[in-house]
Amino acid sequence: MAATYDWSKFTLRMDIQASKEAIYDAWVSQEIIDLWFLKKLEIMNDKGVQKDCFDKIEKGDSYKWWWYGHSDEVTETGIILDANGLDTFAFTFGKAGDCYISIYEELGENIIELRQINIPTDERSQHEFHLGCKVAWAFFLTNLKSILEGGNDLRNKNENLRKMINS
Repeated sequence: MAATYDWSKFTLRMDIQASKEAIYDAWVSQEIIDLWFLKKLEIMNDKGVQKDCFDKIEKGDSYKWWWYGHSDEVTETGIILDANGLDTFAFTFGKAGDCYISIYEELGENIIELRQINIPTDERSQHEFHLGCKVAWAFFLTNLKSILEGGNDLRNKNENLRKMINS
């Protein structure tokens, strides 16, 4: 008997030839996250005050994100659930669930693991959030690897080019 596929979560893992500190900073440093992931972001502390672009993202902060390749009307908002300063980072991801980032060593390699959980399981969410987010995260983790390993930014920055895998 075949196991039933669990549409409520997925996990992606990738090795990155960079220090664990550099990988972690790529998630919590506003100036670095713009280099591989976002077009623009706003971070508010737990008192609702906008943080300076050089302030680290911390547990309890809220965010608003914009992406390249999309109009400025396309945003995501959420709350930072965890930022331990070392190897874990987590955030709510709108209607698509929650994302948990872990950074660890395995067989001498630094690994980043992204788990997206609590994804709704209706048919629309299976397509938009499970499959759509999984493809998008695979790209963004690849772009993170490219940036940290001294490569190019692979993002589509032309908002007139729609439905691109790299935006």
